[in-house]
Amino acid sequence: MNRTIDKEDYVEPRCLLCEQPYGAEPKIQPVPQQRIVEKLDEYMSRRDYAGAERHLLYWLEEARRGHDPRGELLIRNELVGHYRKVGDREKAFASADEALRLLREIGYDGSISAGTSYVNIATVYNAFGDNERAIALFEKARAVYEAIPNLRPELLGGLYNNMALTCSALGRYRDAYALYDRAIDAMALVKNGCLEQAITYLNMANTAEAELGLLGAAETIDACLDRAEALLDTPSVPHDGYYAFVCEKCAPTFDYYGLFFAANKLKEMARAIYERA
Repeated sequence: MNRTIDKEDYVEPRCLLCEQPYGAEPKIQPVPQQRIVEKLDEYMSRRDYAGAERHLLYWLEEARRGHDPRGELLIRNELVGHYRKVGDREKAFASADEALRLLREIGYDGSISAGTSYVNIATVYNAFGDNERAIALFEKARAVYEAIPNLRPELLGGLYNNMALTCSALGRYRDAYALYDRAIDAMALVKNGCLEQAITYLNMANTAEAELGLLGAAETIDACLDRAEALLDTPSVPHDGYYAFVCEKCAPTFDYYGLFFAANKLKEMARAIYERA
């Protein structure tokens, strides 16, 4: 009589759905991160926010089913930004909480992914007026980013610009101006970084008004608006979906300060780009 214990004696039957033995550690099935981001960019270039959300939620479920926390973290970060753009505070904060949980679960503290997540979430907190929570996360992101040698300058530029907005909201104007200068310097090293520089100059104009009032800051505001307009007119910048997004983002500031011709020009360029998409 054969007393040998064969594998089938101690391995549970395979699950018909996941094709793994019962009781085995789940096999990670990574989602296609690059494809997800590229498809999201297509939706955003058409301003199809409903389609973008469906796309992200579909892949979020796939990441969960595939036990892929890194993929889920990527998608949560994209959802944080998406819900900020559409003004859904509750869903933005819920996705932010999940992103922070995943960072702890994966053990990404101190990584570029952690810094990027902190910036995304802090920007959402700032957008919805929770500036104390925002500045705490920006400080964490800054500690991460500035400790990484040769970090991509666009990451630093985004951090400094958004952190400056929060400092301005908290009345820390000196800190805000210093961070705006750092953002402009960082984006000077990035291809087509002039678009982000233009946004920063418009933010500087708003900060100057907040600090000094419209009349007291008039000279600074005019200089910032002139510089931003020139940067947005840079001939080498491709007029693509992102350019249209920036034009839409900047136009209201020109409108607010009475530069109606510049504002209408930006709106028209954005409209034309979206119609071609």
